[in-house]
Amino acid sequence: MSDAMTGFELYQPTDVEQAVDLIGRYGSRGWILTGGYDSLDWFKDRVKAPQAVIDIQGVAELRGVRPTDGGGIEIGALTTLTEVTTSPTVRDRFRLLADAAGEVASPQIRNAGTLGGNLCQDTRCWYYRYGVDCYRAGGNTCYAAAPDAQNREHAIFGASRCVAVSPSDTAPALVALDAEMVVLGAGGERVIRAEDFFMEPAVDITRMTVLEPDELLVSVRIPSTWADAHFYFEKVADRNSWDFALASIAAAFKTDGVRVEDARIAFGAVQCTPRRMTRVEEWLRGRALTPEGVDAAAALASKGAQPLAYNEYKIPLVQNLVKRALRSV
Repeated sequence: MSDAMTGFELYQPTDVEQAVDLIGRYGSRGWILTGGYDSLDWFKDRVKAPQAVIDIQGVAELRGVRPTDGGGIEIGALTTLTEVTTSPTVRDRFRLLADAAGEVASPQIRNAGTLGGNLCQDTRCWYYRYGVDCYRAGGNTCYAAAPDAQNREHAIFGASRCVAVSPSDTAPALVALDAEMVVLGAGGERVIRAEDFFMEPAVDITRMTVLEPDELLVSVRIPSTWADAHFYFEKVADRNSWDFALASIAAAFKTDGVRVEDARIAFGAVQCTPRRMTRVEEWLRGRALTPEGVDAAAALASKGAQPLAYNEYKIPLVQNLVKRALRSV
């Protein structure tokens, strides 16, 4: 690491068409810049050396929170995390996302960091980011999975060669809210469920999302399905600010006052993608939340976990986060 960036061409499009054209022209040789915090670390460490940087901060149409038909909302990908957190519409009807966005890093970073950037950022695995030739970087081993490796922050679910986790705080909230990602590329627009937006390592170990090199995330749509539900978000990290989650939970519940009618529960930082707890959701439907039921749901949430040498603590952490979410109802 030298803190010296390699040279690149800088482009600053002012509308979506220009941005998509440049992204399509450079493909994997280009780099999309939004808030820039994660990007500059990559460049200074010389792990990434793009031929062109496409700074899309000037594309005004990618900003803002606006209503959609049916009572939902659409949030531009360049909307800052502070704007998401403070938006009256988001706070009043979809507070789960506002709470999640408010837990990202620090106030200074939230003022510049964007929703799209938080969703599309690369993993924080120390080995990968510092330039070793691991599976994700095109090599033939996972250094973090070794018995003596630094793997306290890594996955306990869904590992397939790579044990890195998704670092996004807002991703679990959007999965729980049944959100959709609107993506634009040379082939036109496509809409992707939030749950399907993140790439499983068993499918493509080199990518964190299903975005193709010539595509741009332009907005996030949240339907009214979970508007005004009971929400719970909690992030556990080593520090209260400027830190990534060791585990986080985003949950939405609908009840009739006695029983759970429906539920959405998603975890962050426990596998490579946000982890939807579908078995827990199915088990909860139609049940009253007795103390015994809460314990049973928590045990079900950790079923199938495969901890590494130094992250077994995440199993009781997952269980306790489920208990805290259910007790909040």
